[in-house]
Amino acid sequence: MTKNKKIAMNLLLVVGVPLLILLGIYLFNDRKYNIISILVAIVACIPGFYKYEKRDSNMLLIVVIAVLSAISIIGRVAFGLIPFFKPVSAVVILSGIYLGKEEGFLIGALSAIGSNIFFGQGPWTPFQMFTWGMIGFISGLPWISKKCKENKFYLSLLGAFSGIIFTMIMDLWSTLNFQDVSLERYGLLLIKAAPITLIYIVSNIIFLLVLQEPIGKMLERIDQKYGIKEMGK
Repeated sequence: MTKNKKIAMNLLLVVGVPLLILLGIYLFNDRKYNIISILVAIVACIPGFYKYEKRDSNMLLIVVIAVLSAISIIGRVAFGLIPFFKPVSAVVILSGIYLGKEEGFLIGALSAIGSNIFFGQGPWTPFQMFTWGMIGFISGLPWISKKCKENKFYLSLLGAFSGIIFTMIMDLWSTLNFQDVSLERYGLLLIKAAPITLIYIVSNIIFLLVLQEPIGKMLERIDQKYGIKEMGK
């Protein structure tokens, strides 16, 4: 893929998806969130389908993406009785680190819409898809993924950052649901959510430290044998 095409695909995820979500909020007044969720999932798949088109060998990478998405979904369901303490962000972060930013975004988006089959779909689903997608995308940036592979401190720092980002974007959704949208209300929501954000941070760090070795080694072995990272380029 050429440099310009890579930039276009990245803009589609980072800019196109939030514009699509905002369109759903203001055009459909959040009533058609299922349609928006499906559209977000389709847009998240476009960079991957574009890269994998006409390459039979890339079927393995698609299978790996499906497996990691399933692990993330099952993990969220398994820890369903523990509020806010979930392994989803950790799996998405590791997916981005070891597979790449586009794959990280896709796994994050699929994790949200897939796990909400059990937790309930709603207007929050597209925001969750974008939030976890962006966490995977950021984790897959080359200089970030390199640092996190080499040093658990940077990995933990990324986990903490992801917990904060998750709260900030989801509280943005909460703010937009009020008729009188204001920065003051947004700030109050962030302050009120501080204890929950702390749980996000702690759970992300714990799950990252526990899961990095098994998931990381598995993906590295597959990459050494089949070159899955080269497939995604």
